[in-house]
Amino acid sequence: MKNSLIRLHEVLNRTGYSKAWIYALMSKGEFPQSVKIGTRAIAFIESEIDDWIEQRIVESRAHWQCHS
Repeated sequence: MKNSLIRLHEVLNRTGYSKAWIYALMSKGEFPQSVKIGTRAIAFIESEIDDWIEQRIVESRAHWQCHS
């Protein structure tokens, strides 16, 4: 499997979260960890972000089905 890296701004666009919230979730182990790609640069593994988003959708749908 080939892994693509995406930068933080793309993660922010995809999740709708702020930078501070992404870092808070990462510190609690509730969001995929970043990969250091340079002295002052990070990125995220695209497939991990996609999986994380998909899991949020599944959890949301399950929640609404239980309360219908």
